[in-house]
Amino acid sequence: MSAIFDERKHPARVIIPTQNKLLVGRIEAAAMLSISRRALDYLVANKQLMSRRIGTRVLIPLDELKRFSSADHPERLAG
Repeated sequence: MSAIFDERKHPARVIIPTQNKLLVGRIEAAAMLSISRRALDYLVANKQLMSRRIGTRVLIPLDELKRFSSADHPERLAG
């Protein structure tokens, strides 16, 4: 029975350049904005940054990151 599982191959992970992605994960989004994951979570929770949920993953549209980065943000994130 275990021989069946041993013969299965895991699918190869596809690496897509960031500029070709539609959605990025929290870690990648935080890195792109040069902020911490905690700060990104704050922005998502306060609806300053739109996100999409797919299963348990929180994904941010690349267009939303561009919109947010081009806007002025005079207030502090938290405090």
